[in-house]
Amino acid sequence: MARTLEQEYRRLKWTMIAPAVVFIGLMVVFPLAYTLWLSLTDAFGAVNADTRFLGLTNYTDALSDTRRFWPAVGRTFLFTVAAVVLELALGLALAMLLRRPFRGMRWMRTILMVPLLATPVAVGVVWMLILDPTVGIANALLGLVGIPPQPFLGSVAQSLPTLILIDVWQWTPMMTLLLLAGLTTLPEEPEEAALVDGAGPWQRFRLVTLPMLGTTIVTALVLRSVDALKTFDLIYATKGAGGGSSYEAETLNVYAYGITFDYSEYGLAAAVLVLFTVLIIGIVVVLRLRSEKAGS
Repeated sequence: MARTLEQEYRRLKWTMIAPAVVFIGLMVVFPLAYTLWLSLTDAFGAVNADTRFLGLTNYTDALSDTRRFWPAVGRTFLFTVAAVVLELALGLALAMLLRRPFRGMRWMRTILMVPLLATPVAVGVVWMLILDPTVGIANALLGLVGIPPQPFLGSVAQSLPTLILIDVWQWTPMMTLLLLAGLTTLPEEPEEAALVDGAGPWQRFRLVTLPMLGTTIVTALVLRSVDALKTFDLIYATKGAGGGSSYEAETLNVYAYGITFDYSEYGLAAAVLVLFTVLIIGIVVVLRLRSEKAGS
C-alpha cells in the first residue's frame, strides 16, 4: 500500500510540473534550437523562404569580419568592463555609506531607487535632451566653469564613454542594493576585533570587510555583467541603427539587430547570436568558478 501511494505521489508530481516543462520547451528550447539551425543555413529575405544548408559558413564569415564584427566585440567588452567596474566601485562606496543608520537614510534610499524605475529607452531620451549640444543643460553647466560645449553623443570619440556613464548612472543603484544586502549579513565581531587591535577604517575595510563580502561581490558582478553585455535599448535609443553613422557605439547586440532587420541576413545574424550566447555562457562560467573558489 505504501509503495502504491509513493507511485501515485510521483505520478502526481510529474503531472503538476508537466505544463511548466512544456512551456519551457516551447519558449526557451525551441527558439534556441531554431536559431542554431538558422545559423547553419543561408536564410535571407524571409525566414520561411527556401533555405540551403551551409554548415559553418556563417560562423566563418562572422569571425572573419574585421570591419564590424570584431570591432563590435571590442566595444561590447569595453562597454561591459568599464560600466561594471565603475558601478562596482561606486556601488560599494554607497553601500558602505548606507550601512549604518543615519538621519534621512530612508529618503536617501528612495532617491537612490529613482534611476531603476525608468526604462532604458526613457533614460536614453532624457539624457539625449540633457546632453544636447545646443540646448542641453550639461553644456550650460560646463560653460559656467569655462569648458567649451561638448558634442557628447554626437561625437564619434565621445559616444561610447558617454553611454557608459549613462549606464553607470542608471545601474549603480542596483549594485548598491546588492552589496548593501550582503553587508547587512556580515557578522560584526571580526571588525570589532580588528578595531581593538588598532586597525584603521581602510585596514578594516580592505582586510576584513572586503574578503567577507567576496561571494556577494562576485554574484553582483555576474548579474550585472550579463545584463551589461546584453545592453541594446539604451544604445539604439540614443544612437540609432548601427550605433551611429560610423558604427562608433555598435555592440554585438546592435550589430545582430542590424543584420537581421536592416539587411535580412537571418542565417548570419543567427550565427552572431549563437556566438554571443556562447560568449555570455563562458563569462558566467568563469565568474561562477571564481565565486566558488572565493567561497571555499
